[in-house]
Amino acid sequence: MAISISAVLLLLILAVIFVRNGTLKMSHAVVCALLGFYLSSTSMAPTIQEGLTATADIVSRLTP
Repeated sequence: MAISISAVLLLLILAVIFVRNGTLKMSHAVVCALLGFYLSSTSMAPTIQEGLTATADIVSRLTP
């Protein structure tokens, strides 16, 4: 749960930065958001979730 909320916040912050800089138009951001919603309802959603969880576990174990 915490990982998905963090990922959503990170993506939201990046989208806002891109829209403000003019490199991502609002229509592109809407399309990306809709794609995310549609992708979450497919059979690929569990695979993507497992991949994000595994990546977060690897990153959390790294020590500088």
